[in-house]
Amino acid sequence: MTYSPHTPLKGRGTASNADSRYGLHRRETVDDGWNTLEEEPPRLATTVTVETAKRILSRNASPDIPFDQSINAYRGCEHGCIYCYARPTHAYMDLSPGLDFESKLFAKPDAARLLRSELRKRGYRCTPIALGANTDPYQPIEKDWRITRQILEVLAETRHPVTITTKAALVERDMDLLAQLAADHLVQVQISITTLDKDLARRLEPRASSPRRRLQAIESLSRAGVPVGVMVAPVIPVLTDSEMEAILSAAAQAGAVHAGYQLLRLPLEVAELFQAWLKEQEPLKAEHVMSRVRDAREGRDNDSRFETRQLGTGAYAGLLRQRFRLAERKAGLAADFPALNTALFKPPLLPGEQMSLF
Repeated sequence: MTYSPHTPLKGRGTASNADSRYGLHRRETVDDGWNTLEEEPPRLATTVTVETAKRILSRNASPDIPFDQSINAYRGCEHGCIYCYARPTHAYMDLSPGLDFESKLFAKPDAARLLRSELRKRGYRCTPIALGANTDPYQPIEKDWRITRQILEVLAETRHPVTITTKAALVERDMDLLAQLAADHLVQVQISITTLDKDLARRLEPRASSPRRRLQAIESLSRAGVPVGVMVAPVIPVLTDSEMEAILSAAAQAGAVHAGYQLLRLPLEVAELFQAWLKEQEPLKAEHVMSRVRDAREGRDNDSRFETRQLGTGAYAGLLRQRFRLAERKAGLAADFPALNTALFKPPLLPGEQMSLF
């Protein structure tokens, strides 16, 4: 077969490795005369580089995001979701938001130590910490690196509230810590589900857990007393928007108590990557998908403005909002989680340090 640089590799969201927008060099695919373009490329291994961070808490002042601090234990994400809005961040490392983003990863093994240090700072104000705001805290490499688990151990020790968003059933591994936190209203978990169609999910999100396993994770968390919700994200016009009601119903039956959704976002390089994926994977729907996207983005591929970037504007976006509210009510799901408890927080102790009597 003829290999296209836009044909996703097995287990990867894309095969495109377009250059970083900040890079000094440009690469392009050429025929060297040995018919190598006719061959399927070899399987690509994931590499993980240790990143030495100076701090681990990221502060956020965006008015349309419900948290003001987050932790990203990893840069890049092996799930390989073709639509991931975090892909452009790899350009800051002079790497491609394409294949590099899902195969050249960075881990922060000092995260728990740095977190302890930051939680001890004079004047630290306890507000929920979000895990999964940028890249998934339970992506496949977490199984070996266990950085998310170490972070949760610190948060459990200090009774610090935390929210988690993930597409991975690996979250079940940390049920002991999550149940402990849940007993004091210190944790909320959101499982993100894009589609219930396993074939479409495999092509959109090649290394994320299957839709069935994510529903099982919701059920497991709920049974353990952990408040769990479903995030229908992203809603992709034409491809997945018809499934909104079915996803909410299935999640509610599994034990979800909260629901939310986000419309597809295509910032910077993601727009080109996603459109190339559409032409390769869904050629008969590609133009229709992008037409609906632009209907909700005031004629553009993306709208980065606060308040409108998450849900879109216009008639199509308005219809999605109405459908979501109706389906949410029908499924008995709440629009918001109850507030997490911030009153129990105690700064971490240094090794050998004793707690005060008062």
